[in-house]
Amino acid sequence: MDPSPPAVVLLSGGLDSATALAIAREHGFVCHALSVDYGQRHLAELEAARRVARLLGAHEHRVMRIDLAGIGGSALTDPAVAVPEEPTTGIPVTYVPARNTIMLSLALAWAEVLAARDVFIGVNVLDSSGYPDCRPEFIAAFAALAALATRAGVEGSPCRIHTPLITLSKAEIIREGTRLGLDYGQTVSCYQADAEGRACGRCDACRLRRLGFAAAGVADPTRYWQGQSQTASGSAPRR
Repeated sequence: MDPSPPAVVLLSGGLDSATALAIAREHGFVCHALSVDYGQRHLAELEAARRVARLLGAHEHRVMRIDLAGIGGSALTDPAVAVPEEPTTGIPVTYVPARNTIMLSLALAWAEVLAARDVFIGVNVLDSSGYPDCRPEFIAAFAALAALATRAGVEGSPCRIHTPLITLSKAEIIREGTRLGLDYGQTVSCYQADAEGRACGRCDACRLRRLGFAAAGVADPTRYWQGQSQTASGSAPRR
């Protein structure tokens, strides 16, 4: 690998994508962080992405806009659909149709412009809440598409899609980020965080995050609505 090659890193502002950025940096990549304002209800994550990109020394951070709210079909883009506050089965209503396909396509396009052969995404199959676009099969299929659909791929330099977290538990991800000095207090994972980035403590993302910190034996720095904090047992705070 050439010294300090460029890479595009998808950065939502959440725990997983921040860890992926820290890993890409450790591996010597010059990181171009890409966040997407897709009409999500939890815009505090974009501010978190800006903080994380700055703290982790991203060479560049861009926020691209695309109107997935105009399509709807998800509790994250349609305010009329409630975010579940109890564990669910199957593919939840917080799934955003084709989101990772669209985001990876944007990252792939930017990578071509940068002459970068590497894209990082923090998808995770173990704690993915049933999302179909977090599976290894999806990543492999997208990599095959990228090799066929881009000039770089046709000319023999296809882009590599890195998923360093895909088989890790949430606790393992947190331990890895902690090893790398990542301040998880700067991240926002909650599906319905308030304008200040405080978490509800009850949605699926909050539940997975809270249990991950408990299993990792790491203090959870998450701020909750109205100054609430997790209980000693690690159960969700009530509001």
